Amino acid sequence: MDLSSLRPAKGAVRNRKRIGRGQGSGNGTTAGKGNKGQQSRSGYSRPISEGGQMPLYRRLPKFGFTKPNRKQVVAVNLSQIARWIENGKVSSEISVADLKLLCHASKNDYFKILGNGELTAAVKITAHFASRTAEEKIRKAGGELTIAERTLLEAERVKGAPVEEALLKPKAKVRKSKKS
Repeated sequence: MDLSSLRPAKGAVRNRKRIGRGQGSGNGTTAGKGNKGQQSRSGYSRPISEGGQMPLYRRLPKFGFTKPNRKQVVAVNLSQIARWIENGKVSSEISVADLKLLCHASKNDYFKILGNGELTAAVKITAHFASRTAEEKIRKAGGELTIAERTLLEAERVKGAPVEEALLKPKAKVRKSKKS
């Protein structure tokens, strides 16, 4: 036995389907493409086929999408805080409630302190997030930064604790229970 004597298995090789060669070929009239319409024309190919599943382009919303569990974060620059101190709107302590009033935000918003600008006065700030540069600038000015865990709305719903304490109280982690 050598390479010249190798042959494909019986029935493995078939002649190609010769489309559009008349009635005698067995594929006459519509050439195996059914009747009329876009799919019977040459050059047609469906971009994505997912079988019987609802295709992705029909599952997704067409005019924008907002995550239902999104966090609305209001950015506050150090330059804004410095301006508030100069104008006398805030004293040496800024709470989440003060940020809500000054930024015209809702009780469900989170606040992030950003490091744009300079801070000269020592200020104690309570916010949900802060950039690294903002933290450094606040500490350099002699201030203090406290990270809040909850929004004002969540803190108001905590029973048995004032809002200031409830803001700093960490949320309980949700555990998935195993079903037996």
